[in-house]
Amino acid sequence: MNITASDVENQQLTATVTIPAADVDAAIKQAYRDCAKKYRFPGFRPGKAPRPVIDNMLGKGFAHAQATNDVIAANEAAVLNELDIVPVSDPHYQDDLDMVKDHEDYVYKVDFKLRPSAELSSYDAVSIEMPPAEVTESEIDAQIEMLLGYQARFEDVEDRGIEQDDFVTLAIKDVKNAEDLASESRYVMVGSGSVPEAVDEGIRGMKKDETKEISWTPEGDDAEEKTVEVTVTSLKTRVVPELTDELAKDAFGFDDIAAMRDAVKIEIDQDKKAQLPGLKENRAVAALAERLELEEVDADYAETVFKELGQTFLQNIAARGMNLDQWLQANRITSEQFIADLHHQADDVARESLALDALARHLEIEVTEEDVDKEFENAGVEDAEASKASFIAEGRMPAVRDSIRRSKACDWLVENAQVTEVDQTAKTDEAPEGDAE
Repeated sequence: MNITASDVENQQLTATVTIPAADVDAAIKQAYRDCAKKYRFPGFRPGKAPRPVIDNMLGKGFAHAQATNDVIAANEAAVLNELDIVPVSDPHYQDDLDMVKDHEDYVYKVDFKLRPSAELSSYDAVSIEMPPAEVTESEIDAQIEMLLGYQARFEDVEDRGIEQDDFVTLAIKDVKNAEDLASESRYVMVGSGSVPEAVDEGIRGMKKDETKEISWTPEGDDAEEKTVEVTVTSLKTRVVPELTDELAKDAFGFDDIAAMRDAVKIEIDQDKKAQLPGLKENRAVAALAERLELEEVDADYAETVFKELGQTFLQNIAARGMNLDQWLQANRITSEQFIADLHHQADDVARESLALDALARHLEIEVTEEDVDKEFENAGVEDAEASKASFIAEGRMPAVRDSIRRSKACDWLVENAQVTEVDQTAKTDEAPEGDAE
């Protein structure tokens, strides 16, 4: 087989493939054999009908048409491997393909649509913020505060109105167009977004047993005004206990506060060692993707990534013994919301992949056979050679090489990233500049 390829123009590459006459003759011979076995020919046992009989019964070009399809299909993977490409859609063959002929080379053309090749606004090292590598006191404080939250109690409030983060029970009466909110007893955490913003804002300042009518118009061109009558039937605040040596021992099993802080520090340190490398990679790649000079991701490529993400997600939840409907119900989201979120993720992943491709081209990264062998060895499969052979037979080796190139580009990106350590737990506690005298 001989392949020549055009330059890529508008994401399209055209390949001219030449199949040697010997392979063509073998395909034609096999096509006649298949026809002889598949169809009945009076006077001949299955598989024994000669070519003239088959041509007479099925048509002179029938077996050659089958051989043409077989030749093209048999070499599709080899073409992808030879060109080292990963198309974003099915290949497009000429509508007027000639049929193979006995004892002649067969030449055909095929078009492949490739993912877009974009550039970056800069190829310099990215700058990112990361949590401190060492455990900070504020991180320990934040973790202990979370643990104390599990010991929180809820106390009735009688002397003030509703405030942020209060827990209230509401009796909501539909006055106009608000059937979906109507309830005799709706439990709400103020500021959580569990009710429309107008209702959340409207109940602030209300006291227990107070009733109020609230009206608003949802966003949307055809939205109609809604009105509810709200009565506060209970008002509670969440009270977190103060950490003492006694509480540390009784509630958490530590001798005192110091021992609890030491244990929390060890746990945070272990989490950081496990999570920070991945976080650094994610932030570095996201920063690189912001430099991608591409207004919109190609629809076919985005759809390819969308399907890959969806398949991976379904495999992951299936491994946990769940199907999609069960997962949606458990997470209280609709299928429309899930699909919209997955499309958003696919766009992000596509942009990050294209950015890494651009960086790999700029760095002139190459993939060796040793790299490929190592990739299969590290995959954890029982037979790396058999797995590699399967990828070659299916035309998936270009995707493996793409993955290796991106991994090498990512390694360079992470290694050279300019990191500023920012303790977010301390940052949130800092007063805004100018507040202090």
